[in-house]
Amino acid sequence: MEELHASLADPLLDAMTFLNEVTTRYPRAVSFAPGRPYEGFFEPEDVHTYLDAYLDHLEAAGAGRDAVRTTLFQYGPTKGIIADLVARTLANDEGLAVPPEALVLTVGAQEGMLLTLRALCAGPDDVLLVSSPCYVGVTGAARLLDLTTVPVPEGPDGGPDPEAVRTAARAVRAAGRRPRALYVVPDFANPSGASMPLPARARLLDAAAEEGLLVVEDNPYGFFARRPGERPTLKALDRRRQVVYLGSFAKTCFPGARLGYVVADQEVAGPGGRRSLLADELAKLKSMTTVNTPALSQAVIGGMLLRHDCRLRAANAPATAHYAANLTVLLRELELYFPASERRRLGVSWNRPEGGFFVVLTVSFAADEAAMERCARDHGVLWTPMAPFYPAGGGEHRLRLSVSSLTESQIVDGVAALARFVREENAPDPDE
Repeated sequence: MEELHASLADPLLDAMTFLNEVTTRYPRAVSFAPGRPYEGFFEPEDVHTYLDAYLDHLEAAGAGRDAVRTTLFQYGPTKGIIADLVARTLANDEGLAVPPEALVLTVGAQEGMLLTLRALCAGPDDVLLVSSPCYVGVTGAARLLDLTTVPVPEGPDGGPDPEAVRTAARAVRAAGRRPRALYVVPDFANPSGASMPLPARARLLDAAAEEGLLVVEDNPYGFFARRPGERPTLKALDRRRQVVYLGSFAKTCFPGARLGYVVADQEVAGPGGRRSLLADELAKLKSMTTVNTPALSQAVIGGMLLRHDCRLRAANAPATAHYAANLTVLLRELELYFPASERRRLGVSWNRPEGGFFVVLTVSFAADEAAMERCARDHGVLWTPMAPFYPAGGGEHRLRLSVSSLTESQIVDGVAALARFVREENAPDPDE
């Protein structure tokens, strides 16, 4: 076969494949690469506990054996079966008053991105603005859909700079195209770890409204703030229904369940003046892709929500403390192995996020896939190159360190080995 979609030749789609392969080749390496939750918080018997809790919930609601059988074993509603529980959780944890009918349960947040971008991409001239650096999942999804992305640099405080959003939107419009939406991760963003201060959030929403942009807010890490609730989500601040909110239970509950959701409460005008919610339009697209989201995954997550009274922040307090402690250890060890007196000589610096999973380290050499493989082979440490996270190029001398899946001792050993690698890369070539 000769002609396949052009996205398959895009290096962006190879980045994650390479990372998975190199991890397999070096299984004993300390891996700062994956942004997955720590497995110590999962127990196999919990699956049965949560499933039983959901079955009890159905029975208490009056569902008979036949209705329960249908709920669990058959194709279910395209929009999902636990929207009411998710809505209650959003109200308790995020202060979001979301009607269940505005929710679509999805196969991970990634499906939510694809559905949202497909719906918003009304024509070939539509453009998606993305923060830069940016999560590769959304730029990859845009590439699959032939949707052009335009990067907006992060501001000094984190998140896309509001003035840069205005400038980018106007430049797109001046080129005869339509800036359609802005994708942003306001809390502990992947990959930068940056978070937007409250005043910047309000300015960003104002800038987006002035430019006629929907805001696609992705919030997988907000639960892991050191001070929960200090910075409300963009959706909680949304007074114009301009924010489409993507959520996931991967980081907070159960990654293997592959359960995400979209809050899409915008009103849509259809043919003949018909009005509907954007969530209903996303469900139409979903019905032609994954058809529906697995009922068993929803039942397990639904049972987890019920067991914790639809309050995940309280339930996740031990995980939040674990990730905060890991981040503190990583920053402490970086200070230890790269003292201020040596940083300029080595060309090393890093940011200091307030929470979340990620820290970005800047180095003097090219932090590419070849360097990562040398580091894994010779020093037993893996990390993630940052260049794929920059849609318009950049990040060649940056690498991402994730602490989410490691123990304290692994972080200590990993930073020591990483420091040896960095110094080796900076050593003069004896042949020169």
